[in-house]
Amino acid sequence: MRRSPVTVLLATAVAGLALLPLVHIATAAVEVGWSGVAELVFRPRVAELLGNTLRLVGGTVAVTAVLGVGTAWLVERAALPGRRVWHVLLVAPLALPAFVTSSAWISLLPGLDTYGGALLVVSLSYAPFVYLPVVAAFRGLDPALEETARGLGLSTLAVFRRVQLPQLRVAVLGGTLLVALHVLAEFGALAMLRYPTFTTAVYDQYRATFNGPAASMLAGVLVLLCLVLLLAEVRLRGTRAYARTGSGTARRVRPARLGPLTGPALLLLGAVVALSLLVPLGALVSWFVRGTSARADWAALAGTTGTTLALAAAAAAVTTVLALPTGWLAVRRRGPLATLLERTTYLGSAVPAIVVALALVALGIRLLPSLYQTVPVLLAAYAILFLPRAIVTVRAAVEQSPPVHDDVAASLGVSAPARLWRVTLPLMAPGIGAGAALVFLAVVTELTATLLLAPTGTETLATAFWSASSALEFGAAAPYAVVMVLLSAPATLLLSRDVQRGLTT
Repeated sequence: MRRSPVTVLLATAVAGLALLPLVHIATAAVEVGWSGVAELVFRPRVAELLGNTLRLVGGTVAVTAVLGVGTAWLVERAALPGRRVWHVLLVAPLALPAFVTSSAWISLLPGLDTYGGALLVVSLSYAPFVYLPVVAAFRGLDPALEETARGLGLSTLAVFRRVQLPQLRVAVLGGTLLVALHVLAEFGALAMLRYPTFTTAVYDQYRATFNGPAASMLAGVLVLLCLVLLLAEVRLRGTRAYARTGSGTARRVRPARLGPLTGPALLLLGAVVALSLLVPLGALVSWFVRGTSARADWAALAGTTGTTLALAAAAAAVTTVLALPTGWLAVRRRGPLATLLERTTYLGSAVPAIVVALALVALGIRLLPSLYQTVPVLLAAYAILFLPRAIVTVRAAVEQSPPVHDDVAASLGVSAPARLWRVTLPLMAPGIGAGAALVFLAVVTELTATLLLAPTGTETLATAFWSASSALEFGAAAPYAVVMVLLSAPATLLLSRDVQRGLTT
């Protein structure tokens, strides 16, 4: 398999699948022509959507950067009680899909459908994307630099600004890039808050008029914004490295004592946790009690949960299988071609789900009308969106599977398929399983692509919640949200576990 051209062909086919949304946008632009593109794009409505989107992205990036870096510093570098508990609580909002959080807030404060409301809800939902990499970066810093700076008379604030913050640059940029891409792709939360962006406009355009060219051009602008963000992050990241030059164990960090500021710091952490976690969970509990008293349809919940689990399991299996040739090539046949094929698959995760769904709808209607709104098309959308989650873990598994085992089996006369089945796959099984689990959990809470591509009559937990909450039937929506949270919680705990081990109370 290591030198088989079949592996290259399979990886190329997977890369082609990831490129389908971009191919669709480019094809639609060519068919419409420049005059048509100008007519559809250069309009006051598009300028309004662009302003709304950029304002929300910029505001969310700024707020999440401050929240993420500030809370990470308090947990990692301040002498506060209960640091392990605070860490888990700050990561826990990841178990709540953003559209569930927005529904909770709008049910409590109906007047929150403003820019300020959208900024609040989205920032609280996505702040952990900055917090997690910054905490990891703090744990990788050499405390000797900070102690030297303090020995030279620098205050705690000066040490943070002149020593720690420059070394957090890559982590902050990576986290805020994730936040920006998620905000660009967000549909459910912003639709619930009635805040118009490109994503909500594309969905409305498609649902209202089935106007392919107009929706495609709006989607094209959205893709361009994503590409600009990716290029800006690479440019801002730079090439400067911050790493210890020696090996060995770094000395233990001495947390900074805040003195009279300890109380305000604890109040700040408590406020962040209350707004991002306790308010949505409190709303869910209230809904759930009302839903139970209103005799919720438990049979429908069981059926929807079964459908969701079946789709998630199928998507996890398909996506992991598709990730195998790319992950294998990236390790066993390093080179420009393998790198290009691997990076191409990452484009799918950078493209909003609404664009992926729109592309598959258009291609399905044109090329294979019989596949429109069928499970295979929906699984293809999941694969495009979540391939990187599987490829990253598959690649790590291949790295930990030395080729010498395969070579020894080959020298004993074992055929290539037998070597793959009996030697290679068992060694890679943990990594493959981790990738499949990540895809599985992502599909459980996926909303946008499922709304557009699911077969008629098929409901998942996310779409059932969306239908009920959109009709303001929060009691009926609560059980679906609770099941989604319960299914997402294990992944959230795993994300926090490694960092938590190094924290001291």
